Amino acid sequence: MRKTLALIAALAAGPAFATGLDIEISGEANGTIHIDLADDLAPNHVAHIVQLANEGAYDNVVFHRVIEGFMAQTGDVEFGKMGAEGFSMQAAGRGGSQYPDLKAEFTDADFAAGVVGMARSQSPDSANSQFFIMFEAAPHLNGQYTVVGQVTSGMDVVYAIKRGTGPNGAVIGEPDVMRKVTVTD
Repeated sequence: MRKTLALIAALAAGPAFATGLDIEISGEANGTIHIDLADDLAPNHVAHIVQLANEGAYDNVVFHRVIEGFMAQTGDVEFGKMGAEGFSMQAAGRGGSQYPDLKAEFTDADFAAGVVGMARSQSPDSANSQFFIMFEAAPHLNGQYTVVGQVTSGMDVVYAIKRGTGPNGAVIGEPDVMRKVTVTD
């Protein structure tokens, strides 16, 4: 609890966040969420996310894995970009970007509701483009995944994202989509 309060206090303070993301979502959820990026906690991950967003890589990328009471995962710019060559809901979640994977930037920040973390495989240094947004606290992730930010507005939109009904939270049918991801100051 103390770590969660410390993270919220740090997030509210503002100076740690030089940049943010506005994400326009459509599907079962419709609206915009704003994420303050934690440059101080994960400078390399945040720079990578900002680069991909500025290149338009996240535009039209689906939420491919959404687990009730846990999190919503997106960001597969290789296989999860609707309308792009190679798009596949079956493969979404297996890809990354054309850039190398990132070395872990683990901290003691708590994975609370609204916290944004980087997805990875079993290797701690395998995060690339995918990220997830927490619906609820998940202490078992603390110190195991890189925290890159916090949703500061639009949690109602996050909570409305279509839940996965397939194995391991895979979204079946028409997924919700990040239509446009814009870097903000």
